[in-house]
Amino acid sequence: MNRASPVPATFDAGSRARIVLATLNAKYIHASLGLRCLLANMDKHGGAGLRSQTRLCEFVIGQPATRMVEELLALQPQVIGLGVYIWNVVETTQLVRLLKTLRPDIKIVLGGPEVSHEVEQQEICRLADHVVTGWGDVSFPKLCRALLDGPQPLMKVIAGEQPPLAELALPYEEYTAEDLAQRLLYVEASRGCPFKCEFCLSSLDKTAWAFELDGFMAEIDALYRRGARNFKFVDRTFNLKIDNSVRILQFFLDRIAEAPDVFVHFEVVPDSLPDRLKELIAQFPDGALQFEVGIQSFNPEVQQRISRKQDNNKTADNLRWLVKKSRAHVHADLIFGLPGETLESFAQGFDRLFGLAPHEIQFGVLKRLRGTPITRHTADFAMVYDPQTPYTILQNSTVDFATMQRIKRFARYWEMVANSGRFSRGLDLLLAPGSAFQNFLAFSDWLWQTTGKTHEFALEKLVDLLFAHLIQVRGLEAASVAAALLADYQASGARGRPQSLAALLGQAQKTALVGTEKHGAPRQHRHLGQQALRLEIQKAAAAA
Repeated sequence: MNRASPVPATFDAGSRARIVLATLNAKYIHASLGLRCLLANMDKHGGAGLRSQTRLCEFVIGQPATRMVEELLALQPQVIGLGVYIWNVVETTQLVRLLKTLRPDIKIVLGGPEVSHEVEQQEICRLADHVVTGWGDVSFPKLCRALLDGPQPLMKVIAGEQPPLAELALPYEEYTAEDLAQRLLYVEASRGCPFKCEFCLSSLDKTAWAFELDGFMAEIDALYRRGARNFKFVDRTFNLKIDNSVRILQFFLDRIAEAPDVFVHFEVVPDSLPDRLKELIAQFPDGALQFEVGIQSFNPEVQQRISRKQDNNKTADNLRWLVKKSRAHVHADLIFGLPGETLESFAQGFDRLFGLAPHEIQFGVLKRLRGTPITRHTADFAMVYDPQTPYTILQNSTVDFATMQRIKRFARYWEMVANSGRFSRGLDLLLAPGSAFQNFLAFSDWLWQTTGKTHEFALEKLVDLLFAHLIQVRGLEAASVAAALLADYQASGARGRPQSLAALLGQAQKTALVGTEKHGAPRQHRHLGQQALRLEIQKAAAAA
């Protein structure tokens, strides 16, 4: 759904918006928490009446820049604030370029993680009038007041003020009824992170700060009573302060009986799962909890090199418990390309994680986020990054460019085949015996050599390709492969006819048409059996 957000109830559609807050989201289903934090604090830190003059506009990547400009200019703003992230900086740069060409008098203010570091190196920052680095809750409203009423600010780059959290207005009333019904709601019980993992911008934080819990829970309860059922906690370390974690989990558990469609996503520290948390987690039903567990690497030398503290044995024990003793959906992360990590050591870590059986292994290739300390290893490990977003590693001293390209394809194919949930029986045949990583890498290499592409695979084509690989390359018996893939295909609810299964589908047409799932339902639905909108929200929560 490529559209801007609806007009907030507090905005008079017949009047101009002197200030517009805008960003380009990856998908419509994402609702920008950052913009709503700014909106909620306009009066508190910019002075009475500023909020009523401010409009929130959210666009989606892929919309024509001219259309976005047209919508923005129709509001006749004097100030446009843009949230800039690694995924939208290219398109936002074009948006700013057009705005400045058409209306150079409009003040363009940038904020967000992508423009909070290396400001002088970025074209978008040169085009803009002002850049707020770091936190904008206080500094953006103050800047807007100055731009509208004077005195005019002298500095282009403004370091964002970081006040005590108690001085910030919470943003949750800014979610509209449409947001609650159709979008993933981001919430934060804390900001910051005490850990120093060098690939992450949170490593720049001195610690983590928790919002006052009573006030936060009152806001979450208000969202719930308004009908919100999907919550993604953006806290980098949800289980850092156990008392708070217990209270938040208990809140949602208490409401599950009356609202079984509640869904909550948390990012957890993998080696800290005390019994108090386990007792609560074990009580949640299927589909209610999703945990993102950041493993990143099981290599102790690499962990130490990038300042990541992690007890690997405790991590494995906790992950094993989550999978076997709870009904949470477990999404575990790995990063390829960290300094000193070899293909062999990564494969060992991948196989160790695979053996713990998380529902999804999401692994990506290292990206050099602006401002992160990972750059200190550039010389020693010959780290070469793509100069264009998203600044992905191209090669280093232990992994050459060709191998890095193989792993990028592996990651894409793994997402399509393994994480899709469509090939559970086929994967059992593909990944065993021996190393799951090496088996899938062989399939990935074969798939690339056979098709020459990494996108736009129809499900039926993937079925035929997997069948061909298992028969022609792996030498498995055709009947057993066909039976496994037929069961997977029928369970997917699809209605096509893969060539490799045509005969079997013809014999069992009625069975094939009786599915336990809805057509096209992705990911967690195939793991846990949820509804279509919820599926998209859960997928967005995992990917965001």
